[in-house]
Amino acid sequence: MTHNGISRYSMEIATALLTGGIGLAICYGAWQVGTGWTPSGPDSGYFPFWIGVLVVAGSVVNLLRTIVGHRHKDEIFLDAARLKSLARFVLPILGFAVISLLLGLYVGTTLYVLFAMRLQGHYAWWKSLASGVAISVCFYLLFELVFQVPLLKGPLEHAFGIY
Repeated sequence: MTHNGISRYSMEIATALLTGGIGLAICYGAWQVGTGWTPSGPDSGYFPFWIGVLVVAGSVVNLLRTIVGHRHKDEIFLDAARLKSLARFVLPILGFAVISLLLGLYVGTTLYVLFAMRLQGHYAWWKSLASGVAISVCFYLLFELVFQVPLLKGPLEHAFGIY
């Protein structure tokens, strides 16, 4: 971390360590279900294990290239301006996920489209609300009626008799 923000160098190291950890978790999970070869073919963890090995190997290569090459040592990855831009993208998506879990996917979609259009696109409230409702209705018609795939519903949908 620099005084101006988080350096790209530290983020590359953190990313290599994170992906390496994920690769190790894949290997461990695959090892628990079996990674050998049986008379009838590979165990169920055989291919995932080797995918995990590739992820770990790639992570080690990235880590070494970053450390040995001192790549991007002074380049800023995240500063206050970039963090603000990132937050304007990530926070609405997190809000959408939380609202969808609590109130249902259709309510979450309506509110996400409403606020994204209004706050980021500067559309009129009525256009933003109409678009959010229209998209949710289209999702309902497409998924629930055409494909017969029920999506997550909350108390509002249940109040309208949508199950």
